[in-house]
Amino acid sequence: MSSVQQSPALEILVREPDCFSIWAGPPFPNSKPTSKLEKTPCTSTKFSEDGSKLLVTKPNGVVSIYNCKSLTEIRSFEVPNLLASTLSPCGTYLQTFQKSSSPQEKNVMVWNVESGVPVYQLLQKNMSKTTWPSIQFSSDESTACRMVTNEIHFFDPKDFSKGIIYKLRVPGVASIGISKAPGSYLAAFVPEAKGMPASVQIYSCNKDLQTQPLARRSFFRCSSVQFHWNKDSFGVLFVAQSDVDKTNQSYYGETKLNYLTVDGSHEGLVSLKKEGPVHDVQWSISGSEFAVVYGFMPAKATIFDKKCKVLFELGEGPYNTIRWNPKGRLLCLAGFGNLPGNMAFWDCSEKRLLGSTKAECSVTSEWSPDGHYFMTATTAPRLQIDNCVKIFHCDGSLYFTKMFDRLYQAEWKPEAPEKFGEINGLVKSLGGLKIEEPRKQAQGSKVAQPSSSKTANVSAPPAKPAAYRPPHAKNAAVVQQELFGGLAASGSGEMSKNALRNKKRREKQREKKAAEASGAGENDN
Repeated sequence: MSSVQQSPALEILVREPDCFSIWAGPPFPNSKPTSKLEKTPCTSTKFSEDGSKLLVTKPNGVVSIYNCKSLTEIRSFEVPNLLASTLSPCGTYLQTFQKSSSPQEKNVMVWNVESGVPVYQLLQKNMSKTTWPSIQFSSDESTACRMVTNEIHFFDPKDFSKGIIYKLRVPGVASIGISKAPGSYLAAFVPEAKGMPASVQIYSCNKDLQTQPLARRSFFRCSSVQFHWNKDSFGVLFVAQSDVDKTNQSYYGETKLNYLTVDGSHEGLVSLKKEGPVHDVQWSISGSEFAVVYGFMPAKATIFDKKCKVLFELGEGPYNTIRWNPKGRLLCLAGFGNLPGNMAFWDCSEKRLLGSTKAECSVTSEWSPDGHYFMTATTAPRLQIDNCVKIFHCDGSLYFTKMFDRLYQAEWKPEAPEKFGEINGLVKSLGGLKIEEPRKQAQGSKVAQPSSSKTANVSAPPAKPAAYRPPHAKNAAVVQQELFGGLAASGSGEMSKNALRNKKRREKQREKKAAEASGAGENDN
């Protein structure tokens, strides 16, 4: 009889000024986290994508690599004039970017973490979001490539001593995105030039299949794109961003969501039912569906399958963030940044709302690898006060809070979701609300009121003068109440005392003007 494999323990990295520590993840004994690695000096930290290695930069250009299982330092690199560093997805390679001391000095180095030896060097003058890391890897490290002017250079990820093994020519290429796993495809963006439209093209990473793109999508009014590959590399979603909105509806430009599949079966815009920007789009862990939050506030949220057919609507509200649970069944819909921090937790399989809560001023947010917890963090330098870590259960109930004088980073150690058990039993034990129920209640002419007077007092608070709220804020509040199962306060059809007072004042003013007008007419006669 085979023994059941034990799930790995959850771990949380917390970085304060000048140091970091590793906590043992929840559940916490006595409601307090214990440290697995005490405070260690650093200037920045970053896990590899698979969670096997931890990159720690220290003062004076020292880069240390930690083994995440033993939490011990396995390699240290001294890199003078260090500006940036990053690990490959599986932690095999370290890339460092140095300030050049001469125009011809090769300032980007690729190091083998295990041996500590540099395996490749190159010259890069500038660093930007589209050019760093200089050499990009697929999630399984089966593909490695670098974008240069009008070309994409490919390397052998197992042997960089071979140098560039082949080149793909893409005139005008400005950014690229490699499919995750398997790393078989590459999407390339070419912006508009000399009256020609912008385009996104999908190429195979196999040299023998690169004679022409597998799929292509052309469009105008686009200056940059964001790529989102699904898990099985079947297709790529990309948000096309324009710096100028010709309709003058948005100061921040215009965004359009496009979808392109590797077999060419789908090529075009994703049909969204509300005008406005695309705030966020995320694939589920299965890669078979994706969620989008879009439109002017209150934003609308919709889940599509991988053929762009609507599966179901999540309603409208003050949201701009989507976080899929690593198990793919649950989803958190949230509004962070300049929004009040509302969070709604959905069971997408059953189409029901598990719970809702708030996490004001959150800067980062993510599910735990096992899918049981959701963590938000308020961090510097975005916010200098009220820095904290909050951990919620998957139904939105608060589990843990810790305040900090100054917090710079809080994140889970990555783990493969397959290493953990399913969460079906946990979800079934949570009470939920069918999304159809509040809509049916709102559409009915009358709703049966609870018999309890206490409940009635809660649902109908005494009216009082309120501050001015713009129309879009009023609409957002109504939609939010509908989304969370509440009923609009105006559903009874009765006017508040303040509204009645204003109505009487307007009627008196009309009567007074009418009297003045009639008096003026008699004097003329």
